[in-house]
Formats: sequence, structure tokens, C-alpha cells
Amino acid sequence: MTGGRGGPWGDPRQLKAMFWGPGGPGGPWGPGGHRGRGRGGRARRGDVRAAMLLLLDEQPQNGYQLIQEIERRTEGVWKPSPGSVYPALQQLEDEGLVQIIESEGKKAYELSAEGREYVANKREELGNPFEAATGGMDEGVSDLRGLMFQVGAAAMQVAAAGHTDEARKILADTRRALYKILAEDDPGEPTDAA
Repeated sequence: MTGGRGGPWGDPRQLKAMFWGPGGPGGPWGPGGHRGRGRGGRARRGDVRAAMLLLLDEQPQNGYQLIQEIERRTEGVWKPSPGSVYPALQQLEDEGLVQIIESEGKKAYELSAEGREYVANKREELGNPFEAATGGMDEGVSDLRGLMFQVGAAAMQVAAAGHTDEARKILADTRRALYKILAEDDPGEPTDAA
């Protein structure tokens, strides 16, 4: 690969695909094998709606803030697109569940009185779309994925700087060390290896 969006290594999304497959964590089917649940993937319309209603029940927010908060609460697994958030907000406004307010000269959305009543009555039905999006993924696994991405990015930078052989050796040693963990009967026992 040469030039392009990510410098000599091409589009950085290709590096993500190397770890998680197309579409982000979990591949094109997302975590838990459900289509559209990968990072930046498309969730069911009801999930976006439920997430926004629950967030707006906490405080007024604009569309960008809602996208960021959904991404934050799902550890980056689910980041809805503006193309799914803004039409859903418009629909909620048409239904009378949200209203637009101005705060410090900026537009934000808040639940209307009808919207607050709706959320209070339907809280169980709305569920926890943030937890559903992560598929109950353990926090340690999420941290490990992030670290894997960082290691991959560092390896690509080292290779781009002309140190491919050194990067290859370090990664091969790391791979062997990880497989050694699987081969051990009791990972808690000390090993003879230095």
C-alpha cells in the first residue's frame, strides 16, 4: 500500500479490520453474532430510539453529544451514525416526546413532559440498549482489544520507519508467549522460562 489516507500503510480502517474483521469488533456481524453491532455499525431503529430517550431523560443534549455518549457507554463498540440519530430525533419530535431548546445559543434536545411520562412508563421495555450493544462483553476483553489495536498501530509505524524485521521478531515472540499461556496446565504456577 502506498500513500492515501493513512500514509504509506493506507486506510487505518484496514488495520482495525485486521483485528476485528470488516465492521469493527465482532466482524461484520458484530459482538455476539448480531448483524450491525460492530463499531459504527447500524443498530436496530428501536435501539437508537431507546438509547436517546434514556440519555435525554438524564439531561438535554444535542445530536453530536448523544452519539458521543452512546459510544462512551458502549466502550466504543457502538457509534451510531448521524444518519440514524438525526432522523430518529426528528421522529421523536414529531411524536411529541422530545422538544428543541436553545442553551447558550446552541440547539439541544430534551424530553417533553409527554416524553418523561413515556420513559417512566416504558423503562422496562426500553431496557439497557448500551449493555445489549456490547453483548455483555467483559471490560477486560474490551481493554485487551484496545491494547491489541495500539500494538498493531505501533508495529505498523515501526515497519514504516524501516524496522520491519525487529517488529516481526517482537510480535512473533509475543505470539509464542501468549500460546504458552494456553499450553500451561496451571497459569498460576511460575515457569522456568526467563
